[in-house]
Amino acid sequence: MIWDTAGQERFQSLGVAFYRGADCCVLAYDVNVMKSFDTLDNWHEEFLKQANPPNPRTFPFILLGNKIDVDGGNSRVVSEKKAKEWCASKGNIPYFETSAKEDYNVDAAFLCIAKTALANEREQDIYFQGIPEAVSESEPRGGCAC
Repeated sequence: MIWDTAGQERFQSLGVAFYRGADCCVLAYDVNVMKSFDTLDNWHEEFLKQANPPNPRTFPFILLGNKIDVDGGNSRVVSEKKAKEWCASKGNIPYFETSAKEDYNVDAAFLCIAKTALANEREQDIYFQGIPEAVSESEPRGGCAC
């Protein structure tokens, strides 16, 4: 499931319901609006406070800098360097520059999000602990094709 609070303050009170049990948190900002970037620290901390993950330092986040298509990049106020510095300060979280409108880098970002969430879910899931990742092709298989 993906929950999108759209960065609206009115959804912060619902954070516990939205965030508990999450396997990954995606933070997004508009590269053309400094305020959206400036609020990232608040959203990051608020998520950690309300989700209360077992290890906040290692909980997976991903940052998306969206709307890179606007005005041919002339309206941009948050540089890629500044965004990457923010990511480094938060434990080297992955960063993607995207354009939802032009479908630029969206697939790559969501593939990373899905892989990260699945990896985190698997680490947290007691039912998967001790089960090998995959059966090698050299190991014999049963008669079933599944």
